[in-house]
Amino acid sequence: MSYGSALRDQIAAPGTTPLIGVFDMYSASVAAEHYDGMFVSGFGFAASYYGLPDIGFIAWPDMLGFVQRLRGAFPRHHLLVDIDDGYVDPEVACHVVEGLERIGASGVILEDQKRPRRCGHADGKQVLPLDEYLAKLEMVLQTRRDLVVVARTDATDEDDILYRAERLAATDADVVLVDGVRSVEWIRRIREVVDGKPLLFNQIAGGKSPRLSLGELSELGVDVAIYSTPCLFAAHVAMDSALSELKRADGRLPVFDTADGVGVAASTRLLERNIARNQEPRHQQPRERVGA
Repeated sequence: MSYGSALRDQIAAPGTTPLIGVFDMYSASVAAEHYDGMFVSGFGFAASYYGLPDIGFIAWPDMLGFVQRLRGAFPRHHLLVDIDDGYVDPEVACHVVEGLERIGASGVILEDQKRPRRCGHADGKQVLPLDEYLAKLEMVLQTRRDLVVVARTDATDEDDILYRAERLAATDADVVLVDGVRSVEWIRRIREVVDGKPLLFNQIAGGKSPRLSLGELSELGVDVAIYSTPCLFAAHVAMDSALSELKRADGRLPVFDTADGVGVAASTRLLERNIARNQEPRHQQPRERVGA
């Protein structure tokens, strides 16, 4: 079974499939201990790889290189990849999709924003004319062999949100994402217009969408939930705290907790598991969803 088929089957199963945003190989190593699906977040990748905000700086060869390293270390995890607007041109989008499928990505998200683009939960987003986006999406759908394709709209006008969601659901895209959904009621309205098409929900700390559990999302008919930034923001807080404490202690490291602390041995064991995964039989597929 291909990676795309495995993710597609997972999405079709009961419950809401969680995909955890990872921003580097270490965060992916930690996430892999808890969940079977990862989301390669554009927000996290722009922050970690470039030290820049998510406003269109990502170069597609860098993203392909990162996904290739992820697949090498995590041969049985679902990998959904944010490709923003397909890096502007439809031809580039198709080239990237071919490359990602070749190296083992499970799926991609293609948005309808125009440049300068923004994080889906930021203000000031602008969208392409719908026909222009649909033409790009159709080219991507014709290019993919079995890759899952998520059609995403960043529309903010209420009538346009519902119209675009309905039009996206009428394509051969596997899943629809309306980013920056502001309420449970709007999830219900979007669920209604996309009919039976699988629906993806993106919630981000400090973003525009409500905080909902997997159980609540499942009851609302949401099939996939991406958690773009918990790892990134937790790392921010933890590093800031650790370095503030190191400064207060005049550079003396804190006493190491041998029971629960992370030191050289625990970190090495975590990373050694990435080698062990590649020594397991290749025919194994990702495990059942967490939170179903």
